[in-house]
Amino acid sequence: MAGLCLQRAIAAVAAVALLAHSYAAHAQTPQPLKSTLIAGTTPKYPPFESKDPETDKMIGFDIDIVEAIAAKMGSKVEWQETNFDQLLSSITTQRTDLIVGGMADTPEREASISFLDYLKLGSVFYTLKTQASNFPSMAALCGKKVGTARRTIWPAAIATWSNEHCVRQGKPAIVVIGTDGSPDTRLQLNQNRVDAAVQGAPTLPYQNKMENDRYVQIGTPFLPQLMGMGFSKTNPAFGVALQKAFNGIIADGTYHKILVKWGLEGSAVDKATINGKQ
Repeated sequence: MAGLCLQRAIAAVAAVALLAHSYAAHAQTPQPLKSTLIAGTTPKYPPFESKDPETDKMIGFDIDIVEAIAAKMGSKVEWQETNFDQLLSSITTQRTDLIVGGMADTPEREASISFLDYLKLGSVFYTLKTQASNFPSMAALCGKKVGTARRTIWPAAIATWSNEHCVRQGKPAIVVIGTDGSPDTRLQLNQNRVDAAVQGAPTLPYQNKMENDRYVQIGTPFLPQLMGMGFSKTNPAFGVALQKAFNGIIADGTYHKILVKWGLEGSAVDKATINGKQ
């Protein structure tokens, strides 16, 4: 009886080990590249992504970059519009294959997903040109209301800047006003509900082009970041494929052409990196 029980125990252990090995082998098997990639974005942040008012088609730097990378991989792109605060979860729940949205690659976001870094991005304080005389320097921001998209990294970044440059100098802190996104930020600025605002440095020249030089930058850019294209941490092979394709469009000149098209030459990267690494 004891011998029979031992044999059954050994058989059970062997079966479990075989099953575990099977699952591990499956998990390590690179997933095949899809013929159509589902890409998520929030088209409210020109020149990165927005909608053409005449055709309602998505346009922008991010749109062109993703489609160029996909073409290099032999794939097509199906765009899925979603709220900015749902972009990360769309990757973790596998509703999308990749996401773009003028999104900074940060350690906090890397806890959930991985990033292909494809652009350098600084941030700027800005105000209406008619109010420029109120801000001869960045120090004039202390005690003022500054608007920015609440679901981004900027509210915390403004608070950090304020603590260092205002509070520690004995000046009143900046009052951070969260908005529903860049269009809402500009609306509140134009309605004098905030005194100044923050957005990505490369977007301000484009916005001035669209609005007849309505805005003026305050001081110099702060918060240098890499902008990332998000993808699943559970599919590193897909990330490698994205990286290879992106390096391909750098080499053949496509990346430069898209940068020039959207006036972003000064934000170019030299090569593709994943999570800020090689």
